[in-house]
Amino acid sequence: MNDSTIISKIWNLANVLRDDGVGYGDYLEQITYLLFLKMADELNKPPYNKGLKFPKLKNVEGKELKDGEVCNWETLSGKRGAALESFYSQLLRSLSTEKGMLGQIFTKSQNKIQDPAKLLKVINMIDQEDWSMMGADVKGKVYEGLLEKNAEDTKSGAGQYFTPRALIKTIVACVAPKPMKTISDPACGTGGFFLAAYDWIVENNKLDREEKEFIKNKTFYGNEIVANTRRMCLMNMYLHNIGEIDGESFINPNDALISDDGSRFDYVLANPPFGKKSSMISTNEQGEIDKQELSYNRQDFWESTSNKQLNFLQHIKTQLKITGEAAVVLPDNILFEGGAGEEVRKQLMKTTELHTILRLPTGVFYAQGVKANVLFFNNKPASKEAWTKDIWFYDYRTNIHHTLKKKPMRMSNLEEFVKLYNSKNINKRKQTWSKKNEEGRWRKYSYKEILKRDKTSLDIFWLKDKSLTDLENLPDPDVLANEIIENLKSGLSSFEEIMETINGID
Repeated sequence: MNDSTIISKIWNLANVLRDDGVGYGDYLEQITYLLFLKMADELNKPPYNKGLKFPKLKNVEGKELKDGEVCNWETLSGKRGAALESFYSQLLRSLSTEKGMLGQIFTKSQNKIQDPAKLLKVINMIDQEDWSMMGADVKGKVYEGLLEKNAEDTKSGAGQYFTPRALIKTIVACVAPKPMKTISDPACGTGGFFLAAYDWIVENNKLDREEKEFIKNKTFYGNEIVANTRRMCLMNMYLHNIGEIDGESFINPNDALISDDGSRFDYVLANPPFGKKSSMISTNEQGEIDKQELSYNRQDFWESTSNKQLNFLQHIKTQLKITGEAAVVLPDNILFEGGAGEEVRKQLMKTTELHTILRLPTGVFYAQGVKANVLFFNNKPASKEAWTKDIWFYDYRTNIHHTLKKKPMRMSNLEEFVKLYNSKNINKRKQTWSKKNEEGRWRKYSYKEILKRDKTSLDIFWLKDKSLTDLENLPDPDVLANEIIENLKSGLSSFEEIMETINGID
């Protein structure tokens, strides 16, 4: 059975469960628990004989019951009716207190499929496949397919943790990570950057035994504070043959911005969460919701600010080794905002080589109203002179129209950018823009030119917007409508932030 057949089979059952009030996100969560248990069971049998140990059922204090049954697939799949639903709920609670990857997968786990007959259907469906015999590429595609379908369910909000894979693969192709190097993502979501980097390294290098061991257990490190997203990331990586079931989790549940833990990496690839302000929500004595602005007081930051993206950008700079490279997806406000934004841009250009900015169109992300860019920069040792000499811009926004369903952005759309980026030697690049060819999308601006701009703004465009002049060749009505919605949402978000600041609700 091929991967698309398995995806549709698993997803058809999701539609059945929706009638019982089980949303796509909850269903995917349950699939993760059950799939993990089934694969562990397979690995404990010949020819693997891994000897993975699972605990007995535990009481509320987290202590194993002497006469408790073992929390594994064999016990679970042998249950029926009310006993199945009861055992499954107890199993989830018991496994959530375990250490390592096992505990992280089952953190805060709950049974969301209350109908034992439906739960048995899901168990039987998973039991029919031999997951361990399946290639990592097939298993990975199945799970990635489920994550993407879940992200498409815009009401659930899952899209904010899912960066479109065409964009991720483009970024990885530009950075071209090498074997035996470490890779971090301080807001890793479901692990898209890790998997694309893994695929790139495996496909472009003939790995020896030491390199295979390094990429499996020592290459990837991340943070993800949302328990459900973190478990999906771990499962996604495990299905791609990264990490061990009984090994330590390499995804940290803590907020990456709280402090510098001293770790330094060769590459940082990230799409930090959208939403400009960092805030903490609590309930005051009157029982009202109190939203407080959260600024991170860190000595390694150039500026203390409540702007979440500026904080992530500063944190990523800290995470890099002196020779480290970064590629970060950031919203437009990072390119033009004054105050802390201007100072962070100046410091970034001084202390790193900020060499490339890819300007993205609307209609690319599952979270609407986002106008984003990718900043590529290389870390450098301390110097009196600024490291940034020229910044190359690729405008893939002006006159570009995408929608998530009818006309999604594909990697082929960015082939020209990858070629012009020239990862083998970024110092040997040629502009496609010139006075003779004003339609060229690839243009460089010198560090001196940038410094002369108001607020040192990097919000640069030079192409003419054809929709303003060429009324004959407007995009399809649905594309236009989608762009109007995106622009309205983007504007509304900005107004909301202004009002919060004025009213002091931050």
